[in-house]
Amino acid sequence: MYREWLKTTSPSMRQVHKAGEKLFVDYCGPTVGVTDPETGEIRTAQVIVAVLGASSYTWAEATWSQQLEDWVMSHVRCFQWLGGVPELVVPDNLKSATSRACKYDPDVNPTYQQMLEHYNVAVLPARPRKPKDKAKAEVGVQVVERWIMFAARIRHEIFYSLASLNQRIRELLERLNNKIMQKLGYSRAELFIQLDKPALKLSRWQVRVHADYHVEIDKHYYSVPCSLLGQQLEAWISGELVRLFNQGQEVAVHPRKRTYGYSTRNEHMPEAHRQHATWTPERLLEWAGHIGSETHSYVLHILNSRPHPEQSYRFCLGSGGFRLLNLHKKYSKARLNAACARALKTKVWRLSGIKSILEKGLDKPLNNLFRIQNQICYPRWNTKTYAAVSITTDTGSNDESSLRTTDRT
Repeated sequence: MYREWLKTTSPSMRQVHKAGEKLFVDYCGPTVGVTDPETGEIRTAQVIVAVLGASSYTWAEATWSQQLEDWVMSHVRCFQWLGGVPELVVPDNLKSATSRACKYDPDVNPTYQQMLEHYNVAVLPARPRKPKDKAKAEVGVQVVERWIMFAARIRHEIFYSLASLNQRIRELLERLNNKIMQKLGYSRAELFIQLDKPALKLSRWQVRVHADYHVEIDKHYYSVPCSLLGQQLEAWISGELVRLFNQGQEVAVHPRKRTYGYSTRNEHMPEAHRQHATWTPERLLEWAGHIGSETHSYVLHILNSRPHPEQSYRFCLGSGGFRLLNLHKKYSKARLNAACARALKTKVWRLSGIKSILEKGLDKPLNNLFRIQNQICYPRWNTKTYAAVSITTDTGSNDESSLRTTDRT
């Protein structure tokens, strides 16, 4: 009778969560061991869980501690995973979240507060000893503990790094979120796509442009105009798009990718890079053919002799004046074609060899009449004197060479 009466004294309010409004965050009680591969020492890792209110879509990862740095960076990675940010985060009252717990006016850790303000997210810590304030987190933690840590026996698997542990957690999370919930008939992932994902706000964070005019977001690289090298940009990230801004002006938009790779737009590339990207062996041979058949044959040999076509591109295109197919601008197409013909016969396969042929004029045909000055000495029979013969070719006539003999003692 007393228990029946007690149930009537404290009614529970059913909470209805607005799509994209709240993200509940808490740590699991059990830890997971990570083994040092060199010493065999086992270090325990904490598991943090975040659950969206409307869809119960669940995220989790392992960190070394519950300290402020791990706590803050876990939120950043969670926002990246979700592809957006909620209106409100509801954390537990750990020290990294609140410096002083209070039912009505808690003191939020300043660093944690600054991070959330950067993403334009409000924080509402759960009241002390009021687990119903973060019921979604409590249930999410239980699901992760039972379904991932115990049912999957992840606590009994051996992990040699935090990265391998998190990789395993991500695999199990995907299965968990795609599992049909019996009472609702939908999976968490389906509800997330229908409810929370469209309602999440864009996450905003700072990125720096690398030397290859790309920025890194969640292990994927997105191009920006090459004129922005080294600059700090603001990235707005949603589930579908990545928008990049420089001083409030949009400079690039890309479809959101969640796998390693590169998304590059041609208009962001320097002119030289854009031209290089369009080269193919067929186009290279076509250009060589416009110079001459011997040049075409020479380039074909270069293409066939290199393990990869890119090596031939460097040989034929190079940079500045040091490129095969641009030598015709200095020496003419006919001379370059003749130089390639000579190089094919003499098996000269270096670019410096082609340039040497052109610089020394070895590509030009030999004249029928030419002058040679040569001294030939031979001994006379049975004497100690010698006869010197001088052969001179007269370039001005077709007369035969004259022979001049001089006695020497």
